[in-house]
Amino acid sequence: MLRDALTRVALAAALLLACAAGPSPAAQAATRAPMYFDAGTAAVADGTREATLRRLDAIGVRALRVTLVWAAVAPDAGNTRRPAFDATDPTNYDWGAYGRLVDAAQARGWRVLVTFSAPAPRWASANADRVTRPNTVEFGAFATAAGRRFGAAVDAWGLWNEPNHPRFLRPQYVNGKPAAPALYRALHLAGVRGLEAAGQAADTMLAGETAPGGDRKRSVPPLQFLRGVLCNRCAKLRIDGWAHHPYANRRGPFYVPADRDNVTIGVMKRLETALDRAGRRTLPVWVTEYGVQSSPDTLLGVPLAQQAEFRSISERLLRTDPRVAATAQYLLTDDTALSGFQSGLMTAGGKAKPSLDEFRLPLTVRRQGATALLWGLVRPAGGATRVEVLVRDRGAARSAVSTTRPTDGAGTWTARLRWRAGRTWRVRWTAADGATYVGPPVRAYG
Repeated sequence: MLRDALTRVALAAALLLACAAGPSPAAQAATRAPMYFDAGTAAVADGTREATLRRLDAIGVRALRVTLVWAAVAPDAGNTRRPAFDATDPTNYDWGAYGRLVDAAQARGWRVLVTFSAPAPRWASANADRVTRPNTVEFGAFATAAGRRFGAAVDAWGLWNEPNHPRFLRPQYVNGKPAAPALYRALHLAGVRGLEAAGQAADTMLAGETAPGGDRKRSVPPLQFLRGVLCNRCAKLRIDGWAHHPYANRRGPFYVPADRDNVTIGVMKRLETALDRAGRRTLPVWVTEYGVQSSPDTLLGVPLAQQAEFRSISERLLRTDPRVAATAQYLLTDDTALSGFQSGLMTAGGKAKPSLDEFRLPLTVRRQGATALLWGLVRPAGGATRVEVLVRDRGAARSAVSTTRPTDGAGTWTARLRWRAGRTWRVRWTAADGATYVGPPVRAYG
């Protein structure tokens, strides 16, 4: 997701989501949704891949998202003239570090989601920007090659990254009317057919992968885009899930965009309602990219402790939504340049943020009168376990154990405790191997 897309989302008042003491049976199913971690360049690059995967494994990651850039692996990608080659044959591509990453994830037994992304090869696009009107025939052939190369390791595919953003697909509008939805429809159809030709028909085919906001000039808002893709007059596409990237801003996960066609994490119901109205009432929602920006980003970033709190709240919102079939985290390590992303669990210099410990033990505390409603998760639980809830009151020298709570088989737990002004909460968990982990302190909200 790109910073300029985020800044175009209009500001509005915060909205609090109602929270019960424990999730409903339908919501409990959502707690089992896989978390697809996109570690970006650190996972792809040969020099950092193994250390990155070891770190991810240590914090409970069991599913990986890989953003596969077409131009990065295609032959003669910078030339306007197409080379003579069989584009469906995977041996004609240089899969390089992407191939080594997917192979490494498969060796660990992880689930893998591959998202196809621009830029396209110059010979497969209508403009030197390599995102204008990508050739659908060539894309379908590329999808076949990718399916044949990665098919044994991959069980889900995103057909184009953020097609409602001009960084990835153009034109977004023609004569004031959205053009990107029709362009994307053709790409999606070609990609699905290409993957099916590669023998991947049993895999999950995701549509959307939409950015959270659009300004109706340069970029199409995600719900306007959705309506264009799923229009009544259009032939029905094979879509096994609608994917979205619901980044918010520094106002946090309860932020409500003023434009009702924009969708951040606190208003996922907008997306679900739009799918219902488009005749896709049973279609699951996949969140395939998400993160909370922190300092040193001065535009969107929040303090490091607040990043951890916002990330936990975001995870609760998704995991207690029965429509959500997958969640996501982007990145592990911040981008070096401030123009990039500071949504990692570690700084660009490799220092752990509070959110690194929080990722293993997400915790939210919502005040309801004199009661604190707690929701938490142990990642990965590996079955039912128990956690200790620690509290620390204002002025206290240290935390004390308030209670212990059992988790369900997916590692989720809830509790009702007494609220007190100035109190913070944290979780301590001892794994089966005897290792003990403690999450960062959390404040109550609400």
